[in-house]
Amino acid sequence: MAEAVQTAAPAARSAQATVGDSEFDRDTAVTRREPGVYDAELSAGWTIIHAVNGGYLLAMLGRALGDALPHPDPFSVSAHYLTASRPGPAVIRTEVVRTGRTLSTGQASLLQFEEDGTEVERIRVLATYGDLDALPGEVRTTAKPPAIAPIEHCFGPSDGPAPIPGSSAITERLDIRLDPATVGWAIGAPSGKGEMRGWFGLADGRDADPLSLLLTVDALPPTSFELGLTGWTPTVELTTHVRCRPAPGPLRVAITTRNLAGGFLEEDAEVWDSADRLVAQSRQLAKAPRTA
Repeated sequence: MAEAVQTAAPAARSAQATVGDSEFDRDTAVTRREPGVYDAELSAGWTIIHAVNGGYLLAMLGRALGDALPHPDPFSVSAHYLTASRPGPAVIRTEVVRTGRTLSTGQASLLQFEEDGTEVERIRVLATYGDLDALPGEVRTTAKPPAIAPIEHCFGPSDGPAPIPGSSAITERLDIRLDPATVGWAIGAPSGKGEMRGWFGLADGRDADPLSLLLTVDALPPTSFELGLTGWTPTVELTTHVRCRPAPGPLRVAITTRNLAGGFLEEDAEVWDSADRLVAQSRQLAKAPRTA
């Protein structure tokens, strides 16, 4: 995970669709300024509507924590989104909270600066890291992979109507194919079920790893679209559990919302790999889009 943490100015590298050498890795790279302090550049390529995607930001913070902590893989990452991030320079400050034989815990904050120099905290994260390769192989579960139409029968951004207002840059970096049963919102006929399902990958073919799973859980359109509410759905809090290292190949993502009340909704996500394993789970609280 620390392969994209830099300690000096990097040499120019050609884009490769491999873990450690892809657009995702370059755009989530952080540079260690001093122990616990990292410089970063938030790329405009991961924006949607008018904000930097929360999963992309979480992956960047996860990369910094992976360098600061003695264990390599995120197990549980809880993030509170305090203010909207914008493309440009940022500083990440990390703190080691506890280290043990099998787990270590740390916290991190991403900060940006206003034009007058005022420091503004964008996100604060508390995370526990471990070694996924050291986990026992026993699995006892009642969870089942989501029922999603074959990928060739699913729909991508190019199949939809006019682009959403504002930035849609992130869609160029992702290969998302949505299940036809969850795209009614795109033709003005939302199902009302609060579900979103689809196949997920990075557009350059880079396989998934534990760090990119932090992006995956927040990359599909919000379930509020299928509830008939379109517009920005800002994340308030997002907790992600990484369960195992994903196998190569496309991922399947299923997200559900059971309760929208008081202007807020929850989204529960499951991510399954090509070997039919549940590799990540998440729950987030988000503000519902405003109704017209």
